[in-house]
Amino acid sequence: MTVYAFEHDTDNLPTTVATALSPVVFSHIYKPEHNIAIWQRSLAEQLQKEVAESIATNPDLSINAVINEDSIRTDIDKALEKLPSAQELKADLAKLVDMFCYLFELKRTGLRLRVLERAMCPRFHVDRVPCRLVSTYYGSGSQWLQNAGLDRTKLGAGHQGLSDEESGLMTANTKIHSLNEGDVALLKGETWQDNEGKGLVHRSPVLAAGEKRLLVTLDFIA
Repeated sequence: MTVYAFEHDTDNLPTTVATALSPVVFSHIYKPEHNIAIWQRSLAEQLQKEVAESIATNPDLSINAVINEDSIRTDIDKALEKLPSAQELKADLAKLVDMFCYLFELKRTGLRLRVLERAMCPRFHVDRVPCRLVSTYYGSGSQWLQNAGLDRTKLGAGHQGLSDEESGLMTANTKIHSLNEGDVALLKGETWQDNEGKGLVHRSPVLAAGEKRLLVTLDFIA
């Protein structure tokens, strides 16, 4: 496993979110004031090409796999056997898994890689997980809200049939933030220690007719 020098200096970072052009930002997820850490990045041209080809040849792609920390590349190669030529994609996924396992001292993680044609989770919600890695290789990125000013009683059934914008969850001035294509984010959930009631509020983006996304997520496995 690669040894990562994650930084721990959080000076001048805004409430809730930590962002940087390097994955060292991921260590900020351990700070109680941060419930999302974003590695802002652009995908290499070859990786973009492989992603586009993978979507074109596998429009219904849906992969769920357990990736072990001591056999990351082997497990990913097996999970992505439908994508034999997507070597850059496999290498990138291996890097994400390696960092995720290292940061949280995990022996294995759950990987999902899916082509989506509609919003998987169209309403704002929180996840009942400690932390989840999310990245969109192609298409619109996930949307999220800062903690301040939210009425969390309007999540779930509390919206009473009204849209997120109308339910009272947020005010008219609340900014809806979006991840960019290629960004890698750690989303702190409700079951992170001492984080109940503060899990990141987020949702899937609405997709236009014919629009697709290629989404990857990594999760803890007990």
